[in-house]
Amino acid sequence: MATPNIAARAPIEVAVEAGKSYWWCACGRSSKQPFCDGSHKGSEFSPVEWRATESGQKWFCACKHTAGKPFCDGSHKKL
Repeated sequence: MATPNIAARAPIEVAVEAGKSYWWCACGRSSKQPFCDGSHKGSEFSPVEWRATESGQKWFCACKHTAGKPFCDGSHKKL
């Protein structure tokens, strides 16, 4: 299994909108972190879709090692 690139060692806060889908970058290569820009093409990674049920602030994982994809679970503190 391939190891994702670490895009950052801290989560990224995003204001999300209810009803909208967000495509989280799982490979760590995207230039539009924490979201996918298609940079995973040709790799074994695929973006993760998450649909907001309510508007508000969410903390998306940027280290790409979270067990709670797409959100930060503190894994970056162990890298």
